[in-house]
Formats: sequence, C-alpha cells, structure tokens
Amino acid sequence: MIEIDLRLLRAAVVVAEELNISRAASRLRISQPALTKQIQELEDRIGIRLFDRDTQKVELTEAGRAFVAEAAKSLFHRDRAVEVARSVARGAEVVLNIGASQYLDPFLSSVLTAVHLPMHSHLHVHIVSGYSPELTHRVAVGELDLAVVAAGTDSKQITATPLASSSLYVLVERNTELAGRKQLTLKDLGGIPWILFDPKVHPEIYDTILQRAADSGTVPSEKHHVTSAELAAQLVGTTGGVAFLTRWGAWKVAVDGLTMRPLAEPGIEVRIVIAAAADASRLVGQFIRAVVKKVEGVSIPRQRKLPLTG
Repeated sequence: MIEIDLRLLRAAVVVAEELNISRAASRLRISQPALTKQIQELEDRIGIRLFDRDTQKVELTEAGRAFVAEAAKSLFHRDRAVEVARSVARGAEVVLNIGASQYLDPFLSSVLTAVHLPMHSHLHVHIVSGYSPELTHRVAVGELDLAVVAAGTDSKQITATPLASSSLYVLVERNTELAGRKQLTLKDLGGIPWILFDPKVHPEIYDTILQRAADSGTVPSEKHHVTSAELAAQLVGTTGGVAFLTRWGAWKVAVDGLTMRPLAEPGIEVRIVIAAAADASRLVGQFIRAVVKKVEGVSIPRQRKLPLTG
C-alpha cells in the first residue's frame, strides 16, 4: 500500500480548487516552487499524472479529477475525526454534522443549535456552511448527517423533509415606478437589467425564473450573476436594474435608497427542506422530527409553512 502524506493530499485538493499555482500556494502559505515540488512528489509516488501544467494554466486530468474527489473525502474525515474526538473529550455523547445553506434565514439556523433530545442530553451539533447543492451532495456521500437547504435535488439516496417556504423578493430602487407596487411579476421587469444568484447557489430557482420568463416572452436587457446579497444591492444601484433575492437576503440590504417587493409568480419560491440519507440513523430521524416540531411551534414572519412530514 502506498502511504501518502496528508500535506500532499491537501496540496492536490487546493490546486484542483484554484487551478492556479500562485493562488494555491498563497492559500497553503508556501512558495510556488515548494508547491510545485509537492505535486511532483505526489505524482511520482502514485505513478499517475494528476495535473496538466504549463506557464499559463493548470488543468486536472481525468485521473486527477477522480483522485482529488477521494482525497477531499480523506481530508474531511481526518478533520471530522479530530472534531468528534474533541467534542467527546468535552463531554458530548454523540456528534451530528449538519450543513446549513449560507442563505438560510437566521431563525432556521438558530433552531439547529437549539434542539434538545431527551435521550441524548450531551448531543453536540457541528454546523457546516455552504451552497445547497454542495451540502446535499455531502449528505449523499456520508460527509454530513443532514443539511437544511433549498430544495432541488431529486435522488433516491436523499429524503427531503419540507420545513418552510417563502416567496422570492425583488430588490428595487426606492425612487422608481416599480417601488410603487405592492408586488411584482416577471412581466413587470422586462427590458431592464436582472441581478440573479449564480446558478450554483440555487439552481432550481434560477432555472425556473429563466424558463418562466421565456414562456412569458419577458427578456431582461442584461443579466448579472452574484453570490451575495450585498453585491446584488450594489449592482441594483449602478445598473438601474432589479435583484432577485431570498426574503432574508433582501431584508438585509433594503437600505440606502433600496426597497423590496415580493415576486408574485406561482411556483417560484424558496422551499427549505431537511436533506438526509434515505437510510439515515434513528438519531438523525429524531433530530429532524425535533427541528420540524420546533419550527411548527413558532411563527416565522412572512413565511408560509409547508405541510410537514415526520
């Protein structure tokens, strides 16, 4: 069996993420020559070329893509082992690794750390933030026990328990005609710039918006893609356009001459679910039921509740 130093695995993963030796070296806090040497050492040790490199770019080979996917899992489980050991040493009986979309309403995020299970009084919850598709994938491959994410994955490996839903909101400039309306439709927004979340953030919502716009003959003058509500707000001001945001995201940035209006388009909404493996443990099931019960018992402002499953 070939033994590989963890530093070499980490070097490969970071280079694969950056596809740039300079940026990868900066993240790893080593020099570019040292990083290049580590990659060469790794390739020599396993006898496989992982990257195609020249002075202009770095690209993964097919073998490299497969290697990095498994290397990333190895690093995750190593870090998870350390975290679990530390938690148990602090008195935790069990640890749940939970993903939470970084665009989640803070109320729902707070529920995850406020749940108490009578049979597991020393339960420790470890929260991981990320994009919904990424978190759902990590649940499917066993890196996370469950995740609270925007709905969108259709997989036999995953069960999705509905938790909450809300309309999308449109961020507009306060001094425009659009701001005078109580709600907006896509047809109201034709011919002006649209600021949309990057498809990797909410792919299902993104595709639905564009398909509905195409069906109605609505065409924006241009499209911008962002990964933060703050950048969306800046672009609304500089382009004179509108941004499509979650309720919480729009509320955060609806200041300094900006306001928000609900998007009145049936079927276009943010549906929040708890994603878990189809064969999840009894503990995970108990935790999900506790989260659902807690959310049912509290009124979430401006969010319509979904029928919830156990």
